[in-house]
Amino acid sequence: MTRLKFKLEATASGSRARAARFTTRHNEVLTPTFMPVGTHAAVRSQRREDLLDSGAQVLLANTYHLLLRPGVEIFEKFRGIHGFMNWPRSVLTDSGGFQIFSLPGSRTMREDYAEFKSYVDNTLVRLSPERSIETQKVIGSDIMMVLDQCVPSTVDHDVARSAMDLTHRWARRSLTARGDSEQALFGIVQGASYSDLRIESARAITDIPFDGYAIGGLAVGETRAQREECTATVTELLPQDRPRYLMGVGTTRDLLEAVHRGVDMFDCILPTSLARQGVAFTSLGRRDLRRAAYRDMEGPIDPACHCYTCKTYSIAYLFHLQRVHEGTGWQLLSLHNIHFYMQLMRTMRQHILADTWLPFYNAQRDLLDARDSYGKAVTHVTKAARRRLKLRRGRYEVIVRDEIGFIRDMSSGEVMHSVTDPAEEACSLYVEQSRLIERLQTAAGEPVVVWDVGLGAAANAMAAIHAVENATPLLDSRHLTLVSFENDLDSLKLALDHVRWFKHLRHAAPRTLLSDSRWVNGTSTIDWLLLSGDFAVRKFDAPPPDIIFFDPFSFKTDSSLWTLSAFRELARVCSQKPAELFTYTYSTSVRAALLAAGFYVAKGRGTGPKAETTIGLSPRAAAAPHVHELLGAQWLAKWRRSDAKAPFGSPADDTSWHAAVSGHPQFLAGPRA
Repeated sequence: MTRLKFKLEATASGSRARAARFTTRHNEVLTPTFMPVGTHAAVRSQRREDLLDSGAQVLLANTYHLLLRPGVEIFEKFRGIHGFMNWPRSVLTDSGGFQIFSLPGSRTMREDYAEFKSYVDNTLVRLSPERSIETQKVIGSDIMMVLDQCVPSTVDHDVARSAMDLTHRWARRSLTARGDSEQALFGIVQGASYSDLRIESARAITDIPFDGYAIGGLAVGETRAQREECTATVTELLPQDRPRYLMGVGTTRDLLEAVHRGVDMFDCILPTSLARQGVAFTSLGRRDLRRAAYRDMEGPIDPACHCYTCKTYSIAYLFHLQRVHEGTGWQLLSLHNIHFYMQLMRTMRQHILADTWLPFYNAQRDLLDARDSYGKAVTHVTKAARRRLKLRRGRYEVIVRDEIGFIRDMSSGEVMHSVTDPAEEACSLYVEQSRLIERLQTAAGEPVVVWDVGLGAAANAMAAIHAVENATPLLDSRHLTLVSFENDLDSLKLALDHVRWFKHLRHAAPRTLLSDSRWVNGTSTIDWLLLSGDFAVRKFDAPPPDIIFFDPFSFKTDSSLWTLSAFRELARVCSQKPAELFTYTYSTSVRAALLAAGFYVAKGRGTGPKAETTIGLSPRAAAAPHVHELLGAQWLAKWRRSDAKAPFGSPADDTSWHAAVSGHPQFLAGPRA
């Protein structure tokens, strides 16, 4: 029995949706439930009485903010947060991990603690798992959260793993620090958007006897589909006899989908933050009071709602308050939104108990997501909106830093060459490191074939072209065959619309390539070909490569290109030539995949925050004289200790990769780093 005396009452047919109840030191909580966010021991713009009337059972406060202001001494004086804010029901305190994550420029993560500067007085604060729990004890919350390390959902696999492992270690320390306190403590599952890490984290955290389990690190960059898939993956592994909490999520549609996947508890700032912008959640979808269509509209903002706002004021009056920036409008809309959220949770619970969940779920999905179904649609598009639209094409958008353009995949949040100037990185990692010009100058007869895998905005291809055109002495015969592979040309088309920020594209070649799928320079020293479509198929239409610029998006976005089977196919294509592959990642699983596929693997030069990148050599390239530093016994020992040793996408019934890596010839040739 846990401190919460959790009882599962019903699970809906054809769904994981659950109705349950548990008891804290202050009240019984019925689930599913939504927790209004009272970061500073107050829900923004809301009175205590209105929160009680809405049916709020638990409020969420934040340890990080309360530690800085008002400070633990105040909570000691008032005997905890309940006495301080005169709140008779439950309180859950977040540990502060997400807030620390939100301060990337002013915090340092260490094994023992996170160190950051106070936004109150600029003093240096160290928050360890022990200090976080000790602070939460003094605050006196009913449910405490372990201190975790949150990272963006779009980080590299290795970064996500490192944060996850630290979270697991901090979780154990947090439980030890809780001791015999009567307060409940929840563990947190991390792992970004990687299903393998989420599974591993869920298993590790549930091995620790917490009173409940949370899913953290979502709503920080991933798509809705990724969030829902991640939630389903984790809830399947969480114990049936403990509450499940999805942190920081989300819209009413998000809550519906998460309940369907087995989540019990939620928090989010949207009901109050969107209210401040004039947005109301209603039984007929969202209503945006910035629209002039509501200027003279009679009736409540939600005809089906019985909250104080809907019973008292017309939508025209609320529109007026929004238009004149009157704080009362924010207060009244927040009251309605919180009431709507709480009523939605009660309705979901009723349908789960009555086993009518699936019809309700199917009917509500699109309804809750509807936007402004009343009145005439807005037709005016502002200049700012038009500028934003010009910066987008398909799934891509342009972002600009210091007059340099970058392409961002809006579906995943990933940015091409996200840290350094794309043209500079392309020159360093691919052109210079491959010794392209030296090879061209010494080539005898046959052209040097370069595969550009992941054309993107053509940074790598154009770096090669500029290098050849500027070569001294000039190349006087046809030496370079450049083959670019790409399945979505929108990123290049978008960049060409904004050459002001993509200076490497100020050349005739890219536009000719798009129109003709081929460009040949005036002296016939360069023949640039475009093979659009699936690389797995189109690579057989190209001459075998001498050099591969392997630069697709990460295995999160372009997963099929990073699998063991894909590298095995690539190794077969390269087997008859001394081919070298250059890629930006230094992921353990990618290096293992290359080794298992038959490549020799060496350290590549660093770029941006990465100390290393990766070079793959075909057996013929490894046998020929080269300057690359192959991975050796030290890396192999690290790989054997790693929890990410399996190549990405390796079939569960195929473990041949383990012997292939362990017995790879490159590890038998003496000690290397």
